[in-house]
Amino acid sequence: MESFEEFEKATKAAEFIQNQDGRRPHIAIVLGSGLGDFAERLENATGIPFEEIPYFARSTVEGHKGRLVIGELQGIPIICQQGRFHFYEGYELDQIVFPIRVYGRLGIKVVILTNAAGSLDPELRPGSLMLITDHINCMGVNALRGKNDERFGPRFPDMTNVYDRELSSLVDKAANEMASEGLGKGSKDFLNRGIYCATSGPTYETPAEVRMFRLFGANAVGMSTVPEAVAARHQGLRVIAISCISNYAAGMTGEPINHQEVMDAGRQVAELFSELISRTVKSMNSVLLMQ
Repeated sequence: MESFEEFEKATKAAEFIQNQDGRRPHIAIVLGSGLGDFAERLENATGIPFEEIPYFARSTVEGHKGRLVIGELQGIPIICQQGRFHFYEGYELDQIVFPIRVYGRLGIKVVILTNAAGSLDPELRPGSLMLITDHINCMGVNALRGKNDERFGPRFPDMTNVYDRELSSLVDKAANEMASEGLGKGSKDFLNRGIYCATSGPTYETPAEVRMFRLFGANAVGMSTVPEAVAARHQGLRVIAISCISNYAAGMTGEPINHQEVMDAGRQVAELFSELISRTVKSMNSVLLMQ
């Protein structure tokens, strides 16, 4: 599928969404496995199932509700994407990053990406959160492969600072405030910083792969996020990303890994995650208004 056609499709999808809800949010949040209930916190919400949006794919993974929710968080309009599309589901990369391209056409300035990930670090406990500082793409593909449409962005976009340092510092600040108020067990316990490694899935990693990823310098591993982050930066959108650490990666405990464990970890940290995101969005909105 040519990117020139993609631009026209993204424009049509954006127009459809705008006709369903006239608000113009500057922040979009992609909710990963077990974290979709955050969207239920939005007030004055409009829900749009993926199947109603032109050219959107369908989410097939348990824990992904498959709809956009446009609403307000503490009076700030935002878009929440309940569920995402994965390479392992059989989707092409242009389908996976299509929502991100639509957000660019909607005037979104910041994308907050979230996911469930396996820990590669014994100190990074299941049930904690990791603020992504960089990524390693082990998917074997790149979201920008193919013809480039300059209306989305340049042919060879810089990836030096994929994850926005200024906005990421707001997440740290929110975590520190929560810790000082006795929420969680201290910022070091529930929010860490680290590098995310993306694989194509759907199999979980092998113990040998885990050892390799750790040698690469990765702290957590998952099956999403990187294509979306690349597509967002291609369009000049600012990105922050947070992993919910759902389990220790293969071979670290000797126990098998299953998707139910991922879902349970998401529910376990849901309240902490929601509070962290709420505080971050509030401070982020102030930053955006000043720019």
